[in-house]
Amino acid sequence: MEIKYWSDIACPFCYIGSNRMKRAMKEIGIYDTTELEFKSFELNPATPKETDEGYINHFTQGNKAMEPQAKKQMAYIEQMAHNDGLPMDLDSVVPTNTMDAHRIIKFAEAKNDPDLTERVIRRFYQVYFSDGQSISDHDVLLNAAMEAGLAKDEVEKVLNSNQYHQAVVNDEAEAQQSGIHAAPFFVINNKYAISGAQPYEVFVKALKRVQEEEN
Repeated sequence: MEIKYWSDIACPFCYIGSNRMKRAMKEIGIYDTTELEFKSFELNPATPKETDEGYINHFTQGNKAMEPQAKKQMAYIEQMAHNDGLPMDLDSVVPTNTMDAHRIIKFAEAKNDPDLTERVIRRFYQVYFSDGQSISDHDVLLNAAMEAGLAKDEVEKVLNSNQYHQAVVNDEAEAQQSGIHAAPFFVINNKYAISGAQPYEVFVKALKRVQEEEN
């Protein structure tokens, strides 16, 4: 079985949905034998790297009238994450550009070590959703990448260059060509699709169905 999914570090539903997919893969015993490929998807590539905008203002795009409803939705998203054991504090989030984070994930993937890539992705989600730090800050990215197991000099080299930028753009172009306009979006065996942070049971059911077909 092959699974690829389009995801952005700045997307709470991507964090939740990808975690549910990984849990489902572990439940049916295919996690260690199945290729799970992270595909880059920037929710908003135009987001600046430096901003003092709070998350709620980012969430409502500056519409004050939407703030009460936005606060309810943010609380709902946080509760979804907490129910799945994921730390999330949306009030502390620093909305920022995620291109450099995606480039480092691509660099990690080039190491051909799925566990390493997974640690980098997980650490980046934690930086964005619970650490209250900017995922576009090179020092923050460097420290997080090193904590996940990447070498300092190699990460610095990537950050100080344009390496892997085209790989990120290629993923986004593939999404567009495939009619994928939102994340998370999962594709199993280039045949079955799951859109959004569906309930955990949906992922388990879909994987079992594909597993039965393969057998």
